[in-house]
Amino acid sequence: MPDSNAHAPASAQAKSGTGGAGTSASSVSSSEARTDERRFRAYTFVVLSLGLVAAFAVGAWLPFKGNVDLWWIGLVLTVAFLLAEQLGINVDVRSGISWTISFTEIPLVIGFFIAPFEVVLAAHLVAGIGTLLARKVAGRVLYNAGAFLLEITGAFAVAGLVKQATGSVDMTWVAALAGTLAAPLVSTLLALAAVRVLRRRMRVSTAIRLTGRILVVGFVNASVGLSGYLVISSTPKAWPLVLAVFLGLTALYWAYSDLLREQRDMEALSDVSLMVARSGQQAAARPASRADELVGGVDVREWATIAERIKDQLAAGRVVLRLRLEPKDAMRVVVAGDDLPPIDPAADDPLLRLPGAHVRHFRITEANPDVRAALIDRGAQEALVVPLRSANQLLGVVEAHDRLSRWRGFGKYDVQLLGTMASHLATSLDNRRLLATLRHDAYHDPLTGHLNRPGFRQVAKEPLREFANAVVLRIDLDVFSTVSDALGYAWADRMVIAAGRRIRDALGPEVPLARLEGASFAALLVGCAPENAHAAAERLRAELSAPYPVDRLSVEANAMIGYATTSPEDNGDAVDIDGLLQRADVAVRATRGGEEVRGYVPSMGQIFLRRFQLVTQFRQSLEDGQVTVHYQPKITLPNRQVQGVEALVRWVHPEFGRLGPDEFVPAIEAAGLIGVLTSFVLEASLKRVRKWLDEGLRISAAVNLSVRNLADEDFPAKVARELERFDVPPELLTFELTESGVMSDPQKALPILRELHSLGIVLAVDDFGTGYSSLAYLRQLPVDQVKIDKSFVLGMGTDLGDLAVVRSIVELGHSLGLTVVAEGVEEDVARDQLEAMGCDVAQGYLISRPLPEDRLEAWLQARTARSPGRHSETVLTLLT
Repeated sequence: MPDSNAHAPASAQAKSGTGGAGTSASSVSSSEARTDERRFRAYTFVVLSLGLVAAFAVGAWLPFKGNVDLWWIGLVLTVAFLLAEQLGINVDVRSGISWTISFTEIPLVIGFFIAPFEVVLAAHLVAGIGTLLARKVAGRVLYNAGAFLLEITGAFAVAGLVKQATGSVDMTWVAALAGTLAAPLVSTLLALAAVRVLRRRMRVSTAIRLTGRILVVGFVNASVGLSGYLVISSTPKAWPLVLAVFLGLTALYWAYSDLLREQRDMEALSDVSLMVARSGQQAAARPASRADELVGGVDVREWATIAERIKDQLAAGRVVLRLRLEPKDAMRVVVAGDDLPPIDPAADDPLLRLPGAHVRHFRITEANPDVRAALIDRGAQEALVVPLRSANQLLGVVEAHDRLSRWRGFGKYDVQLLGTMASHLATSLDNRRLLATLRHDAYHDPLTGHLNRPGFRQVAKEPLREFANAVVLRIDLDVFSTVSDALGYAWADRMVIAAGRRIRDALGPEVPLARLEGASFAALLVGCAPENAHAAAERLRAELSAPYPVDRLSVEANAMIGYATTSPEDNGDAVDIDGLLQRADVAVRATRGGEEVRGYVPSMGQIFLRRFQLVTQFRQSLEDGQVTVHYQPKITLPNRQVQGVEALVRWVHPEFGRLGPDEFVPAIEAAGLIGVLTSFVLEASLKRVRKWLDEGLRISAAVNLSVRNLADEDFPAKVARELERFDVPPELLTFELTESGVMSDPQKALPILRELHSLGIVLAVDDFGTGYSSLAYLRQLPVDQVKIDKSFVLGMGTDLGDLAVVRSIVELGHSLGLTVVAEGVEEDVARDQLEAMGCDVAQGYLISRPLPEDRLEAWLQARTARSPGRHSETVLTLLT
């Protein structure tokens, strides 16, 4: 018969708490539990009332025939019912409802033949209520008393109806069998009704399958009891055979119950594993901003569901999951079932310091004083406790308190089940934590702990949809490369960490902040009006530009900030964080013009789009002949002979027209294409020099070098191959390099320059006077020429300071044994002054503008006179 062990207060609670500090995730609130208790009490009253009414009605219908033998018959029946209850095999059903495969049908079916209704009813009530009191389940006595009354009255009512239908005066085996089957059917219907009253879920298919099993078992029990009675009544000496059949049936039931238990345990294991797996998948789909709602990568509310499932499977009064987020964090607690007393476990709580990962079973009557005190603190009489461990750390602890449905408490099957569940939970929890760690690493910068670019993109989506005004800041520190080159990357990393901390302190903890790369950061200000964006960026720049104390040093730094605001046309999903980041990046690049804070304007986008087009189209333009080399002649002073030319690149773009080198060379250099451009100019220049040599002219060509050329260790070898290819003497090739370019990284540039100089190539310092002007470095450089910047030459006639600078450079160059070249000579007066100072070479519009190759040839023929030189070469002298 089904034993409806449904105790409302115990089974209607599923609560998550920490006993002092934690997050509550109740699946059923305390008020709902009290409501369930009231509902169950009302249901108990209805069942008991119906049972009493039915008992009086059946007693009045079936006449009582008493005799002296009824006393010992009643006593025997009571003992038989008690033995049938004690030998019962318990199979648990969810939510505190259990199906007990008992043998009460055997004494019941025999009772139809040997005792009247009142005696059988009294024996069954005494045995059933006595068993409940012995098992200390007083909370269900009244309900089960009503159920016992309805079972026996239903059984005798059905048996009486069958007997009348067959016209028999005495009890027949058909009537007894029908009546006996009515008892477990009534009990099952009452139990299923209790499940509904307690608002517990049970599928219709499960209820039908359970009812069918109960009827089958009831039929087998009743048949065995009926057959045994008939056999013994006719052949008393056959009782050993009947006993053997009964023992075999008991063994069969035990095996059957084990199979059912294993099936339910496997279902429970599958349910718990699927719950954790699905929870992990849902957690992976959550945005990075909600990661703090997770325990080990799983939502706290989902752990409450898992705890409730374990509680139902073990038929425990309470299950407690204690889960640790990180090795140093306190445990989060999730409770399903009875409320956990609000007491924080002590640091030396013996149930939380268990070694290994196997299940321990503690009873308050058998435990040592420390464990007994821990159980008392939890309000538990017994507990199953198992630690959850990964390979090297404690992930948590699972506790199951107080078995509900069996008076003997937790058994070996419960220990095995909880151990297997704990193993699955530990593995799943460890995997979820690993996935959560990988997810965090995927969206966060490992150095600063702030978001990275993908994380910033993910976190910014929701605020951009919710707020009409938003500002994206792009922050660049311009000292990162300097610090890393001078002090190493460890010091540069400290600078980045310090800068990130300053930005976080300045903007607050709620502002999304990301480190994009190097010393570049991005932040999203939501609800910030466009007119306030500039002021916010200025305040942040002031914070970041203060000196950085790094160990014992104080490092000066400057910050450049570009920002982009959402435009009035942007709305909802149309706001693109990548687009705002790109605009802010364009704005921060525009700060290189002098301003340290710039807001994006649409014209900036056009400028940088044009630069992008130039970079992407450059190689094709080289092949299509759009990029050409022009040459500007240089003459010696005072004899006015053509000493050489400077090769200058020009680009005639089909869309943008004629482009000067100042417009496209920096973009090409930034894109890493300067090597291609240098090779192109070098090849054209050497080809031109070779033609002049073939014509008997000894004219050198000067080619400008970039800082990136001086960082290429293979560059000298490439130049040597080109000189050999065109058979040009190295002294007819001049490389011009800016002073600031060399001084920015002299350790890399000097070895390259020395190797080029050893080849015999002439080296010239261009724009001298505008860079570092370090005499110490100038003495180290293996250079042959200095070129006075044209800004000084142009100002000589009107500014005495410029005149003094030019004179000083000429004298300095000669004192170091260098040839001095003056750029920007546009007037006769400037030429004459330079000649008077002793300047060696002049270059400028007074002599000639940069000319394409064909026009240069015409210029040489029209403005120079040919005369033999010292080595059989022809010398060109400028005609005045």
